[in-house]
Amino acid sequence: MANIIPFKAVRPTRDKVSLVAARSYQSYTLQQRESRLRDNPFSFLHIVNPGYKYDKEISGEARYNLVRNRYLEFKEDAIFIQDDQPCYYIYQITDRDRKVFNGVIAATSAEDYEKDIIKKHEDTIAHREVVFKEYLKTVGFNAEPVLLTYPDNDVIAQIIKVVQKERAEFEFTTTYRDTHLLWKIENKEQLRSIQHEFQQMETIYIADGHHRSASSYLLYKDLKTNNPSHTGNEPYNFFMSYLIPQSNLQIHEFHRVIKDLNGLTKEEFLIQLDMVYRIENRGHTPYKPTKTHHFSMYLDGEFYSLHLRKTVYKTESSLDALGTQILYKSILEPILGIHDLRNDKRIGYINGKDDIISMKNAVDNGAYKVGFGMMPVSIAEMKAIADDGLKMPPKSTFIEPKLRSGITIYEF
Repeated sequence: MANIIPFKAVRPTRDKVSLVAARSYQSYTLQQRESRLRDNPFSFLHIVNPGYKYDKEISGEARYNLVRNRYLEFKEDAIFIQDDQPCYYIYQITDRDRKVFNGVIAATSAEDYEKDIIKKHEDTIAHREVVFKEYLKTVGFNAEPVLLTYPDNDVIAQIIKVVQKERAEFEFTTTYRDTHLLWKIENKEQLRSIQHEFQQMETIYIADGHHRSASSYLLYKDLKTNNPSHTGNEPYNFFMSYLIPQSNLQIHEFHRVIKDLNGLTKEEFLIQLDMVYRIENRGHTPYKPTKTHHFSMYLDGEFYSLHLRKTVYKTESSLDALGTQILYKSILEPILGIHDLRNDKRIGYINGKDDIISMKNAVDNGAYKVGFGMMPVSIAEMKAIADDGLKMPPKSTFIEPKLRSGITIYEF
């Protein structure tokens, strides 16, 4: 029974939203950040990088306090406004490839996270959870929703369709050619219907934002413990999420690239590989796998297809059957000596939304020795691993839509 409620969002005004909205801070190059900070005084980047005002890098508690100050200044200057009544927000993103994503921005329960009603499929790093929890505690708001996915629901889909016949609260297109629209749902009957439909769902799944949701949960535990008058209705009991139906989720793969062959010659490496895979040299023709448990490999200017020998590799769990886990257990760890996928500097990851040629280029330019092309993880695989309480290897999924910061803000 998922507890997903409307809330009073803080939002940019209609005339400023296209200027405020920003991608995640890390996704910009240094030059891109400098350009936006210099030329756009309304960018949300000014809030998350408050040291720019003083031409100084600021970190830790001092930065958190300045983030809070910049945020309050945006509110004081009426760049941000807050809705008077709790709302659900229908949010539509149409990307440059004309793929359309429709979902609901809402407040989701930290207690549901604790009870595993909100299910996870990815490991988190404890240090990052704590750091971001302290950040949230100081700044007092969350500006980027966690991406959740739920079973397709006809009632919610119909409400979204009806609401989208009205004029959107705002509409803008980014320089990346993504178009964003947002509608408010204030109608009490529609609010009740959406909340009721979510309450009937036994589980929903984190698609993207495991660290943000984990940090929000830690914040909830802290504030609950330190509040003798805790009721369960305080804003800190919830965190902001963007919920989209499973059929609307887009999952891409991450290719793996490795800096060396762990002291092996090319021939020695291929012989060891042959023990676990049927190998076919595809020459210079780019090859991308099309079946489960098939991989592509790029080595020394040539592509190879790798087909797992299932008589050698045994699967005993949903995780064992996952492509990224198979590659790790059959090649990366035993042959190439990569044991720690999170911290080993010899491995890199390339977003599979880009063409397989991106992997080829990374090897051809000398940065890496060998690359492995993957199949995307399916929704069914992601759910099975989450349901079994297991965790995927890092960088198993590149999930869309990718959300902008500063469009809706949740205060606690």
